[in-house]
Amino acid sequence: QVQLVESGGGLVQSGESLSLACAASGITFRTYVMGWFRQAPGKERELVADIGSTDIKNYADSVKGRFTISRNNARNTVYLQMNSLKPEDTAVYYCNARSNSYQYWGQGTQVTVSS
Repeated sequence: QVQLVESGGGLVQSGESLSLACAASGITFRTYVMGWFRQAPGKERELVADIGSTDIKNYADSVKGRFTISRNNARNTVYLQMNSLKPEDTAVYYCNARSNSYQYWGQGTQVTVSS
């Protein structure tokens, strides 16, 4: 059974930092592209960042220079370090794992940034 378990969400003030983690089980982690998506109320889910099996990283323009994605294949965990947070970063953040054949989602963790 595949599980993606997010942790680290919470309430912070504008300009502060927050770190998210996603622990995966039931997949061959090192072979998957791991990503973070977010969904704000009334908006579509959007890609925040992803990292491939060879550590190639991709970021949404809105978070470039502020967020950093990383992975630890020994721990089956992907991280998202979020700095200089803005109120518009408020959303539910979802962990995502995808391969050529499969895609899995975590249940999400709330990030709220107050102004």
